[in-house]
Amino acid sequence: MSGHSKWSTIKRQKGAADQKRGAIFTKMAKNITVAARDGGGDPDTNFKLKVAIDKARSVNTPKDNIERAIKKGTGELKGDTIEEIVYEAFGPSNSFFVVEALTDNKNRSVSEIRHIFSKAGGSLGGPNSVMWQFERKGVIRIEDYKNKIKDKDELELELIDFGLEDIIIEENDLIIYTKVENFQKTREELDKKNIIVNYAELEYVPKEEKEITDNKEKEKFQKLFEALDDNDDVNNFYTNADIEL
Repeated sequence: MSGHSKWSTIKRQKGAADQKRGAIFTKMAKNITVAARDGGGDPDTNFKLKVAIDKARSVNTPKDNIERAIKKGTGELKGDTIEEIVYEAFGPSNSFFVVEALTDNKNRSVSEIRHIFSKAGGSLGGPNSVMWQFERKGVIRIEDYKNKIKDKDELELELIDFGLEDIIIEENDLIIYTKVENFQKTREELDKKNIIVNYAELEYVPKEEKEITDNKEKEKFQKLFEALDDNDDVNNFYTNADIEL
């Protein structure tokens, strides 16, 4: 898995400075609004909404913000029309990026994201310019798994029936990969087993990673990641760059 996964961003968001919390909460609200708009306001029947709410709660988004976002999605409250857009881009060191945006202004979004990549020495690409380098997968992370799972091998065998693709261990975390169509079933099975999941999302996972070792190049990536994190319209981003910051 890429050294910069969405989990890296979530961890940074959890420890974000107070002045950035408002922007983070806004991103969480957009995600919830779109999920509620697409599948209804009940997280028990709308899995996309359940995942969005869980993500919002993980960064301590206030309950009132979550409820307002759901009502905007279901039409109970008025709000701007939010569109989902996926951008493909080239980053430093000939790396590839997929950027998911939620925006009420497409012209602003594309202009700002193009500027972010241009400043980093990269550029936006056209449709399918880099997407062929990625696969859409469900990614589920269980922190400190040894204290939550009695038998990893037994769990792996059980999850194969639910469409498990792979399980890897990263330090003390267990990371489960599934096909998109099996993501919900796998997550629900873990819930039934009372296994606490720390992260669960659909990601664009790179087919091949590009290791970045040069310190100057690492600095470029760090600034690029921070700029994408700080942009109000950027919901998620993924890269094939394998980099430890």
